Amino acid sequence: MSTTVIGKSGTWRNWAGNVTARPVREVTPATVEELAAAVRRAAEDDLRVKAVGTGHSFTAVAATDGVLIRPQLLTGIRNLDRDAMTVTVGAGTPLKRLNVALAREGLSLTNMGDIMEQTVSGATSTGTHGTGRESASIAAQITGLELVTADGSILTCSATENADVFAAARVGIGALGIVTAITFAVEPIFLLTAREEPMPFEKVLAEFDELHAENEHFEFYWFPHTGNTNTKRNNRSVGPEKPVPQLNSWFEDEFLSNGVFQVANLVGQAVPATIPTIAQISSRALSARSYTDIPYKVFTSPRRVRFVEMEYAVPREALVDTLRELKAMVDRSNLRVSFPVEVRTAPADDITLSTASGRDSAYIAVHMFRGTPYQAYFTAAERIFTAHEGRPHWGKVHTRDTDYFAKVYPRFGEFTALRDRLDPERRFQNDYLRRVLGA
Repeated sequence: MSTTVIGKSGTWRNWAGNVTARPVREVTPATVEELAAAVRRAAEDDLRVKAVGTGHSFTAVAATDGVLIRPQLLTGIRNLDRDAMTVTVGAGTPLKRLNVALAREGLSLTNMGDIMEQTVSGATSTGTHGTGRESASIAAQITGLELVTADGSILTCSATENADVFAAARVGIGALGIVTAITFAVEPIFLLTAREEPMPFEKVLAEFDELHAENEHFEFYWFPHTGNTNTKRNNRSVGPEKPVPQLNSWFEDEFLSNGVFQVANLVGQAVPATIPTIAQISSRALSARSYTDIPYKVFTSPRRVRFVEMEYAVPREALVDTLRELKAMVDRSNLRVSFPVEVRTAPADDITLSTASGRDSAYIAVHMFRGTPYQAYFTAAERIFTAHEGRPHWGKVHTRDTDYFAKVYPRFGEFTALRDRLDPERRFQNDYLRRVLGA
């Protein structure tokens, strides 16, 4: 086990750079037993403990001034069960590594988010999701969990073993223990055909119910200051495989979506008055295209332009009204928004604090280029989202607290009672959890 004592300059920063922390020490355990020992030692020293993945959360969900656990040695496939169609992986495994390893075995997750840099535990613990008509978040594909609890015990849970813990810990936001391994349901690898095309904002809203019903995975991006969107439909295909040509892939995914987009945001940051014009150009830069490939190559894409993000899940039936209100707010304001608004969906699931818990949901994500003041935009957007009983993504910027969550999550008390039992001394507490779950 590697332990690093951190000096005053030893600052941890998240990916977006908007959260910093100064832990007393960092621990990189090589085994679950070493991690359990680190938790017990932290208790002896009366220190809080948090695990951190790649820092892709925009909230301080993983920040600590105590012991920072880095799980990068707890990686790789522990077990592949082809009879049960499950795979068990170490919690520090990056989603990218898992996807590549599964593809090599002729297997795949059913659904995934749109990036794959995060660790499996970081992504699932905060409720990372993609878009789907019937297929839900990454956490909803979990069939088993192993975690180290506050007293250093190693606890396993599933639908049939410690079922109450399983119901909550799949999206545990680091409050119930440190996840050390995850078992996912998998299926034989399949092909997806992606169809991307521009569409007017009003047309998407008018036809949203049909677009959602007719496609296994539908999402779109609306460009503020314009009436334009870019839509994406992903559906299973019998093939043949027809990936995006390498040059086209580089031009659209790397050059346009990352390189030119980065420059456009820098210009907009320096001269905000140019943003509406840039938005008009950006919204027309990507042309219609269709391609067929294995799932992770269709679901995910590179995101190299750094930003800060807020995302809320509203009841799916409230999506159109919420988006109209968001557009009206931007149109009548002095805000200059250079990043598109991302819209996705998920079916209801049975995870206690999943943003889709018990209700079909639509996700609306607003972004601002890193380094640009975002508070005015996010505050105005959040006012709209909360008016529709929106639930914020646990890893993205929001200002909600315990009282709010108790209203929008019917099973909120169930989660906090379990936390009281598993972590009575709040070994895994930090300022963020104190705000969202209470002391």
